[in-house]
Amino acid sequence: RLAAEGADVAICGRDPGRLADAAREVGAAGPGRVWSRALDLTDDGAPEAWIAETVQDAGALHVVVTNGAGPRPGPVDSFTPADYRTALDTAFIPHVALVLAALPHLRAAGWGRILMVASETVRRPIPKYGLSNATRPGLVGFAKSLVHELGPGDITVNVLAPGYHRTPALERQFTDPGAAVAEIAKGIPLGRVGDADDFAAVAAFLASEHARFVTGTVQLVDGGANEGIP
Repeated sequence: RLAAEGADVAICGRDPGRLADAAREVGAAGPGRVWSRALDLTDDGAPEAWIAETVQDAGALHVVVTNGAGPRPGPVDSFTPADYRTALDTAFIPHVALVLAALPHLRAAGWGRILMVASETVRRPIPKYGLSNATRPGLVGFAKSLVHELGPGDITVNVLAPGYHRTPALERQFTDPGAAVAEIAKGIPLGRVGDADDFAAVAAFLASEHARFVTGTVQLVDGGANEGIP
């Protein structure tokens, strides 16, 4: 969506094949430039090197969107302490590392947008998602810490908390994805699960000039499943 609106976009990921596919899709979406780099954000120095390379190529950095694979599902007592440490390395550390690497460049640019993609589990725990319930809320605490520190520099910080969206990752959890998604939709006021466009539209808004006075929020994108209105 950002590419479709004319942004230059740099993406990274650990799987070179999937990364190449994503880069082609992003490049076809809009007129802007696209850069991709295969890397692991948990490797020492990798975020800093990639961000510096991106700024050199693009000239500046204004928007940072952090996202990554979520921890595998399961009840809390089905995991070991090592599993919880791995979950932190998957669902928390990469976000923090990328944001910290980006901060000097966002400050130098004079304004910025930071969007961290978490999960609806930051608002309510979901049964049998023990690792996500334990690790994802840490992103909210990290974001809250940034809001006051970065506000004077015109840098906004928001957390996106998606509910159920029909993605390959969701479908892989079920032997009959169609039936499972239909059952999930019964608990969503809008009567359906989300799709990629539903989520992308919200992210693009928060990254835009229209959201320049929106910071410190946890933005649910869940079709009303969490009844987010106080």
